[in-house]
Amino acid sequence: MKFLNSKGLTGNDDLDFEGTWAILASSLREINTKNPSNLSFEQLYRNAYKLVLKKKGDALYEKVKNFERDWLLNEVQPQILAVLSVSLFAGDAGGSVTTNANERRVAGERLMKSLKHAWEDHNTGMNMTTDVLMYMDRVYCADNRKPSIFTTSMGQFREYVLRAPIPSYDDTTIATLLFTVILDQIQMERDGNLIDRALIRSCVYMLEGLYETEEEEEDTKLYLTSFEPAFLAASREFYKIEGQSLLRTTDAGTFCRQTKRRLAEESDRCRSTLSPLTLSKINSVIEKEMIKDLIRDVVGLPGSGVQFMLDNDRLEELQMIYDLISKVDPKKEELKLAVSKRIVELGTEINNAAITNSQSQPVKLPNSSTIQPEIEAKITAERPLNQQTAAAVQWVDDILLLKDKYDNVLDTSFNADQGLQTAFSRSFTDFINNFDRSSEYLSLFFDENMKKGIKGKTENEVDALLDKGITLLRYVQDKDMFERYYKKHLSRRLLMKRSVSMDAERQMISKMKMEVGNSFTQKIESMFKDMAVSEDLSSNYKQHVARLGDPDPRRAELDVNVLTSTMWPLEAMGQPYHEGESRPTCIFPPTIDKIKQGFEKFYLDKHSGRQLSWQANMGTADIRAYFSESKGKVKSRELNVSTYAMVILLLFNDLPSGEFITCEEIQAKTNIPMHELTRNLQSLAVAPKTRVLLKEPMSKEVKPGDKFFFNESFYSQFTKIKIGVVTSGNKVEDQDERKETEKKNNDTRGNIIEAAIVRIMKQRKELAHQKLIAEVIQQLTSRFLPDVTMVKKRIESLIEREYLDRVEDAERPAYRYLA
Repeated sequence: MKFLNSKGLTGNDDLDFEGTWAILASSLREINTKNPSNLSFEQLYRNAYKLVLKKKGDALYEKVKNFERDWLLNEVQPQILAVLSVSLFAGDAGGSVTTNANERRVAGERLMKSLKHAWEDHNTGMNMTTDVLMYMDRVYCADNRKPSIFTTSMGQFREYVLRAPIPSYDDTTIATLLFTVILDQIQMERDGNLIDRALIRSCVYMLEGLYETEEEEEDTKLYLTSFEPAFLAASREFYKIEGQSLLRTTDAGTFCRQTKRRLAEESDRCRSTLSPLTLSKINSVIEKEMIKDLIRDVVGLPGSGVQFMLDNDRLEELQMIYDLISKVDPKKEELKLAVSKRIVELGTEINNAAITNSQSQPVKLPNSSTIQPEIEAKITAERPLNQQTAAAVQWVDDILLLKDKYDNVLDTSFNADQGLQTAFSRSFTDFINNFDRSSEYLSLFFDENMKKGIKGKTENEVDALLDKGITLLRYVQDKDMFERYYKKHLSRRLLMKRSVSMDAERQMISKMKMEVGNSFTQKIESMFKDMAVSEDLSSNYKQHVARLGDPDPRRAELDVNVLTSTMWPLEAMGQPYHEGESRPTCIFPPTIDKIKQGFEKFYLDKHSGRQLSWQANMGTADIRAYFSESKGKVKSRELNVSTYAMVILLLFNDLPSGEFITCEEIQAKTNIPMHELTRNLQSLAVAPKTRVLLKEPMSKEVKPGDKFFFNESFYSQFTKIKIGVVTSGNKVEDQDERKETEKKNNDTRGNIIEAAIVRIMKQRKELAHQKLIAEVIQQLTSRFLPDVTMVKKRIESLIEREYLDRVEDAERPAYRYLA
């Protein structure tokens, strides 16, 4: 910038205002025409300074203001109007759509370029003018609280250029036309066309530099007050139409991809073309029109919605729908409902399949051979057992597969969302507890795996399997029912030595303790303790017998498991008896009874005051049997049988060859319960591979009058033979057994509820009815979900037995603890 002497300016104090203004006005014109090179800005500043100093600031301010207004009206505005094209107003009238779009684009760019240049020239000129009038701004404008000349001139550009009406279009101003052009250009870009982003950004920069008021507050920017609302309104209409169109014509995955693409496009547009101030607002528009208003329909779209995505492992699409719904609903309620509904539906299918599998009938073979009754007996007796147990294990396996699948969905697509994880858990809890055999089936799953499922697995694989089972246990509400079944199944594994790994058994107990607490596993741990003590006891007894020096070389060896009756499910070890009836005492052969009495004396001498009750239905025996072979040879076989089967077989030692004994006689001599006697006789006389007895008549049914002979010609290629009891082992309970188990469990629950009530009232002394109910439920929920009716009955029972008393004259029912 050069500082030269300007003709006509003097240094004396006598000022000619009009003359001085004429020189200033001439200089301002040179500035506005971009020809300031010959001006002396120092002299111009001094003259403006002197005018303000001589109290001419007001006149100078008005002169400059009017000068700029006239310049904008007479020079700038006509230039803008001159570039306007009729195509900017004609819309799509005439010609092809493509041609008109191109015409509008070219005409729009011409308008934007004209405004860009006018704004830049005005901005540059006013910066120079502000330098000349700096003293006026600092003194006059500040003292009189007037806006600076730069601010005033910006407002004039707004009023006399942008808001200038367009001739023949009285309702349209240059600004509204500019907004229309920019919106049209943005629409073209949304349709896939290329536009001049930099040019639009220059016009947006102009709108951001202009304000509605002279105070120039941030929220009064012309961009925010005029253009942005128009942009958001147009976008709202566009995305509303597009959302509805996508919903009608595309699938859910395409809808999500397009919505995600639109969000990315608008984000890029706000950063590079419009203003970052608009980003959150345009995102809100898309989120409302395309996500919030339509997400329920998208989630539920038949053949492509969330159910389809889940069933077909569309993890990427699920992640997109999760990301989209997260923008409008932090709780993701629609997604929760859809996924939870699907989990419950699939879980219910698993429940129904388990019921169907357990009830389906085994295939019967035609009666075409002499051994067919035997095969049929075996199928009828054993197939339902295996089938029902397999159905139970399959139920758990199917749920674990379902759980693995949805865990993967949760981690991969839903960002391990805590709210969705809770909803998943609630859904699994719902359908698992809607299946009334969930506790029993889960226990059978552990039982089968502990007996053979974990064989050959590594420690890590066993640990993972147990963890999965414990996860399902977490969903089971009736954990006391699970405990009852688990103890029943565990007792058989321990007593029959069926467990593949005792380490795995103890590991399972440790995991259950961590999950449900010490009280849950206390009795189970006692069962393991009894087994360890019994092992030592049997060893000590053998040493005791050796010291006595029994001369009988054929004396039977005895291994005894002494079980604490309060810790073991003794009533579950065989067919349940009616309440009040005890199991009949088995009559042992004299040789066995002598050994039995010897052990009793040995044990009671050490533990006086205790009582032993022999449970023959739980034991097994290894016996040696001799069978005739060809040429008069006799060959022995070692038979592993139940204790009852041993008692039955020993009866035939006293029978002459070829003699028989009836079922009724066997029952009278042994006192074995008839249903268990029948099962053992079927194992010994009906099953073809273990037929050490012969039965007349041969049939799968065992009747009191049936005759049984010792099969002296029995042959097996094996030296050691295991004869299992028909339908023995852990199996799914039938309806009668189930009712009996539930009855016993309810009795136990009643006692637990009473203990909880007394415990609470002893601490609180006095408590309202509803609060007592709530506290009881809260305390016991981790073990089982108490029935409110049962809790009320137990409260009444405690009142009758004078543990509690009702509080008289209380506003609400309440109880008092009686010490």
